[in-house]
Amino acid sequence: MISIVLPAKNEAAALVGLLPRLKEARPDAEIIIVDDGSTDDTAEVCRAAGVTVLSRPYSMGNGAAIKAGARAARGDTLVFMDADGQHDPTLIARLLDRLDEGYDMVVGARDWAGQAGVSRGIANTLYNWLASRMTGFDVKDLTSGFRAVRADKFREFLHLLPNGFSYPTTCTMAFFRSAYAVAYEPIPVARRIGKSHIKPIKDGIRFLLIIFKIATLYAPLKLFAPISIAFFLTGLGWYGYTFVTRHQFTNMSALLFSAAVIIFLIGLISEQITNLTYRRDG
Repeated sequence: MISIVLPAKNEAAALVGLLPRLKEARPDAEIIIVDDGSTDDTAEVCRAAGVTVLSRPYSMGNGAAIKAGARAARGDTLVFMDADGQHDPTLIARLLDRLDEGYDMVVGARDWAGQAGVSRGIANTLYNWLASRMTGFDVKDLTSGFRAVRADKFREFLHLLPNGFSYPTTCTMAFFRSAYAVAYEPIPVARRIGKSHIKPIKDGIRFLLIIFKIATLYAPLKLFAPISIAFFLTGLGWYGYTFVTRHQFTNMSALLFSAAVIIFLIGLISEQITNLTYRRDG
């Protein structure tokens, strides 16, 4: 059985046209709309369409909605997609076909034309590059919200998923870290219906934090070790300079060497915590 989960916040205008198309494309699927504290007619539109609605009393975030939908879903395959009309329901079949090839997750990958603006496109390109370097795999779209996954494997990582907007990032890195097979399927993306919930300044800071989260979530030592080496080499260079000019070992050199050791040890501890987080029992 297939369960399709759509997190929605004030998406009534898009859902009026999307839900009939979704039911036509996948009449056999369980469709779950998680109404994340909407103040418009989102819940009413969904009930009129005859789909399952999980209403939250207030907005808890995109990731929280995804977790609620995943817990309630009865299918052994989960499909996540946006409720703003960007994703074509007929493309679900392409994701499921790739999943049947033996993959554990298939992600709908957008090209540059599918990015929501130049700034978002540049940011996503940076995320993809960093994630590819961290994992050793070609990550084509780290933040896509259109994906099909095996339900049992996805639920292993529910405790890791944030309540905010970076659930795709966390989910993808968790699958790679646990050696689950991930594939990317190129998809076209339409312009969203309605107003975006993205706030440039607030979400710009959030995206910057995501970059660090990518590294610390997958392999912390790959982030901390280069920083530690940089501090050590800086301290060594400063010591060489002060030794030649003043014949002294200064406090600054001691501080830089100490920082290098501390940062490396933090990375080592973080690596062990990450290993415990992804440990498999039985």
